[in-house]
Amino acid sequence: MFSLSTSLQPQVTVQLSHLINALHYLKGSVSSNTSVNHKHRENIPEQDLNCTEPSLTLRDLGLTDLGVSQLDELVQKLLPCVTQQESLSQLRRVPNIWRTSHLSSDSFFHNKHGFSRMGGVTPVFCKQNKSPLQTLCTDLKYLPLTVPNRGFKTLKSRTRRLQGGIDSRVEPEGYTPSFMKGFLTRDKGPDVETLDKLLQNNNIPDGQHDAFKTGFAEGFLKAQALTQRTQESLRRTRLILLVLLLLGLYGLSKTPFLSVRFRTTSGLDSAVDPVQMKNVTFEHVKGVEEAKNELQEVVEFLRNPQKFTVLGGKLPKGVLLVGPPGTGKTLLARAVAGEADVPFYYASGSEFDEMFVGVGASRIRNLFREAKGNAPCVIFIDELDSVGGKRIESPMHPYSRQTINQLLAEMDGFKPNEGVIIIGATNFPEALDSALIRPGRFDMQVTVPIPDVKGRTEIIKWYLKKIKVDSAVEAGVIARGTVGFSGAELENLVNQAALKAAVDGKDMVTMKDLEFAKDKILMGPERRSAEIDTKNKEITAYHESGHAIIAYYTKDAMPINKATIMPRGPTLGHVSMLPENDRWSETRAQLLAQMDISMGGRVAEELIFGSENITTGASSDFDSATKIAKMMVTRFGMSEKLGVMTYADLTKQSPETQAAIENEVRTLLRDSYERAKVILKSRAKEHKNLAEALLQYETLDAKEIKLVLEGKPIGSR
Repeated sequence: MFSLSTSLQPQVTVQLSHLINALHYLKGSVSSNTSVNHKHRENIPEQDLNCTEPSLTLRDLGLTDLGVSQLDELVQKLLPCVTQQESLSQLRRVPNIWRTSHLSSDSFFHNKHGFSRMGGVTPVFCKQNKSPLQTLCTDLKYLPLTVPNRGFKTLKSRTRRLQGGIDSRVEPEGYTPSFMKGFLTRDKGPDVETLDKLLQNNNIPDGQHDAFKTGFAEGFLKAQALTQRTQESLRRTRLILLVLLLLGLYGLSKTPFLSVRFRTTSGLDSAVDPVQMKNVTFEHVKGVEEAKNELQEVVEFLRNPQKFTVLGGKLPKGVLLVGPPGTGKTLLARAVAGEADVPFYYASGSEFDEMFVGVGASRIRNLFREAKGNAPCVIFIDELDSVGGKRIESPMHPYSRQTINQLLAEMDGFKPNEGVIIIGATNFPEALDSALIRPGRFDMQVTVPIPDVKGRTEIIKWYLKKIKVDSAVEAGVIARGTVGFSGAELENLVNQAALKAAVDGKDMVTMKDLEFAKDKILMGPERRSAEIDTKNKEITAYHESGHAIIAYYTKDAMPINKATIMPRGPTLGHVSMLPENDRWSETRAQLLAQMDISMGGRVAEELIFGSENITTGASSDFDSATKIAKMMVTRFGMSEKLGVMTYADLTKQSPETQAAIENEVRTLLRDSYERAKVILKSRAKEHKNLAEALLQYETLDAKEIKLVLEGKPIGSR
């Protein structure tokens, strides 16, 4: 393709062959039709023209106003020396009005060097057919003029066109071709109308010009204000997004992906930042006197280490607290730090456990580094079995031992921890690694047991001081009925009693509130919504009365606390016992008495309602009686036939031995049933009176049961 360059922009590109044919045709048509005006020629149909070759007409090129002489001059300028007689030197003197072709030659070598290879050797990748440029040159019969120059530069600026000798005179408006006008006005924006012109175009009356201008100004100001608000809203949105982005980046920096620093959770805040336990001492710890006495030695070490180092002794490195949940292990550790007045570091074993390799070991190092800087101090690690469990080889977790290995190295490694005492607490000492509990790491192991009756009494009194309580409340009675309760459970009992008193609108907590809270914890809440018919309620009353009669008239049975037919949890009623003291061991007579009490319910149903009307209510009673009988035979050596021999696993015993054990258990249960039947038959009157009292009052305490059995009336309740 070749392009025709004029003084007006933009440039128009047409095919050279079409341009030559059009000019030759136009030259002939102008000479033969000079008398025809411009409008008449525009109205001539295109099919009437005696030209079939050119694709462009005179009107399309905008040359309808040219005469013959002007057209000849234009042809000479555009197509100079188109004859074969012109020499090459004359051609070079012609002004360079042709733009450089963007067509490539027929081979890469010719396109790169400007000439073909010597010897007529055709390159392998050379085109075999003639290019459009060569075909055009053949048609023009003028090969030298149409050879393209090397390069792809185009003279576009007006200055460079003037340097090339091209006439840059501005053409009149009528001379601009119609197809070029669209290109000339394409990039121009619409003319901005003034306010006066807008008034004229819209035919606004003269009297409304001021109103129109006022409305226009108000609309402009409102639009400007709206734009300003939109921009302010965008700025605020960008600011909020920027703040959120910064917060997100800050949060990512705290994750283990980007940092393995000590985690800033609630548990580890106290570990990295120690606290002073001045408000917690041994006076706040109740019911574990032996544990306090052993830890008192650690306090003396922390207070006055020279007292022991003079004799060559060393400060203990670790103390392991072992005991059931809720017995006060954490409180004891805090009391040690409070008594010694040293910094207290707290961490849970699960806080060192992490899915990322090396994070737990890093937290151990950080904890001990902080503690060494504040020595003497106490480090308390709760739930030690979570981080100090036994090490095993696991292909699924090959790095699981790094945390405990780091803990072992910190407790008894190459660098001593002078003045740093580690207190660990666990409910499962058997799960700890043997290297962790050896002397040199945990030198002392202190057992924190369930409190006895004396300890329970102290704990209950301690928590009763924190609430408003009636003066008639006996902490010892509540302590006797809460065998097996831990310190945390006793605290919950007192709190439940205070809530019950508040619901009932009382001014203080009474004994009944504490009993209610104890029964709720032991057997569940009352089921007052349960609809029990009269017959079942009567059976339940005689059933529970049977238990109470046997317990009251059996020599070695525990004293009765109360009897009730109020449904609680899975039971329709129960009789609770109140031991005088904690039983560390039980005699054979006491075990048989417990079996007799369990049989009393079924015996009462059989005697009162007949063997055809016995119920399933005695199933749990039989379970407890059978367990006692089996223990007596297989573990306690209380069988005359089998002797003093234990049988841990009955499945490993011979069939004869298993049959002998079963016969002995059945004999003990049968004898217990018969003893209960004898007592209830002889105390039938008392049995009936107690059952009727339960039907009337639903719940009777120990004093009221005694009055009923002695035939005395129950006072006003």
